[in-house]
Amino acid sequence: MDAVQLARLQFAFTIGFHILWPTLTIGLAWFVTWLSALWWRTGNTVYRDLMRFWLRIFALGFGMGVITGIVLSYEIGTNWAGFSRSVSNVIGPMFLYETLTAFFLEAGFIGIMLFGEGRVSRGAHFFACLMVATGALFSATWIIAANSWMQTPAGAVADADGIFHVVDWWQAVFTVSFPYRLAHMVCASFVTGSFVVAGVSAFHLWRGTHPAASRTAFSMAMWMALILTPTQILLGDMQGRNTMDNQPVKLAAMEGLWDTTKGPAMTVIAWPDMSEQKNLYSIDIPHLASLYLTHSWDGEVKGLKTVQPSEQPNVPVVFFAFRIMAGIGVLLLATAVAGLVLRLRGRLFSARWFHFLAMGTTPLGFVAVIAGWTVTEAGRQPWIVYGHLRTADAVAPVTAGAVTTSLLIFFIVYNLLLAAFVWFAARAAIKGPADSAPPSAEHPGLDRTNVRNLASSYTSSPSRQPVGGAGHAGA
Repeated sequence: MDAVQLARLQFAFTIGFHILWPTLTIGLAWFVTWLSALWWRTGNTVYRDLMRFWLRIFALGFGMGVITGIVLSYEIGTNWAGFSRSVSNVIGPMFLYETLTAFFLEAGFIGIMLFGEGRVSRGAHFFACLMVATGALFSATWIIAANSWMQTPAGAVADADGIFHVVDWWQAVFTVSFPYRLAHMVCASFVTGSFVVAGVSAFHLWRGTHPAASRTAFSMAMWMALILTPTQILLGDMQGRNTMDNQPVKLAAMEGLWDTTKGPAMTVIAWPDMSEQKNLYSIDIPHLASLYLTHSWDGEVKGLKTVQPSEQPNVPVVFFAFRIMAGIGVLLLATAVAGLVLRLRGRLFSARWFHFLAMGTTPLGFVAVIAGWTVTEAGRQPWIVYGHLRTADAVAPVTAGAVTTSLLIFFIVYNLLLAAFVWFAARAAIKGPADSAPPSAEHPGLDRTNVRNLASSYTSSPSRQPVGGAGHAGA
């Protein structure tokens, strides 16, 4: 492998590893915010227990995201100097805006979110959670804006030296693909978070531990999955149509479509042979691709042969990654619908087979996100800025040996980080949320503040000294 291929492999590995954590934390941040609001407004200790529990998982994911995200900034400079030189006037300010809007907002309130519960009012803690969750959305917005500009560049022109200059910031930020890609990514994070919560809750339902908290979280997660999963499929359809209009070669690779065709069939499975420029062993459903791509029976879709083979992406990679993403989407939708049927039959919390299914779906959201990003990035090749800057021209003048060495270091360190996260997160997940102590028979429903006030009134009144002395008062 040459330096270009190694640099691509290294960046694919590091950004693929990094994207796991924003995917998890965006969804969990809003789930924790929701729980904080419910605890504030209802006083139900189940919501408090769930909030404390999921805050621990969120904190682990947030730390992993910060550590692995910092690396990417340096990697762009070391391995992709040509890219940095060419697009810094466009991408640099977007990264700066992310820092100003997202990082500062998250940094300002993350301490209160993680450690302020019980030290500040419930309303203040909810506000801190809301600010961190909003900061996570701001971060995703600017990153998707930068990547969308690379996919569908607008609002900037390149000079004679190949350096881009912004002429219209509105067009540069709000490109034609930006709203679809942002909605699709954010919804993917929410779907992933929903099935993580559902899987952990299903585990405790199966074990019979923490029944009140597990039932509450499982019910909330399955409601969200039922709403978000079909929404994600609809957003994916909208993004696919946008891709067909603006990146037709990528769309053709996703479909394994070589020739421009009216009323194309859906290729369920095949082996795209780039040397022969055709599919081998294909199973097709006539006209189905035309229906979901053009919403008509005989719509025309451009094929891969509209460009030279050297202008085509790696078709098998894009083709199979798209089917992994779409297949997982269908499976998650079926799981959400099955949950609705069981809920209507009153068996959502007792169907053990469904709890096994929910546990099995826990990692699938992450797999779908990685597959989706593979489609997005591999499908853009051989361009790093679509139609303007080739990937081969964007790499830094570094040796293959240097890139290999740093890739191996990243591989070892990142796997150690992943092992540490799995160890601590699994221990927390298996332990589950702490169960609230049941209210006393004499004073049901009292919280800790009222108990302290009541004890104080007993010990300060000469006529109402507690029986049994200090030991009883402490109990």
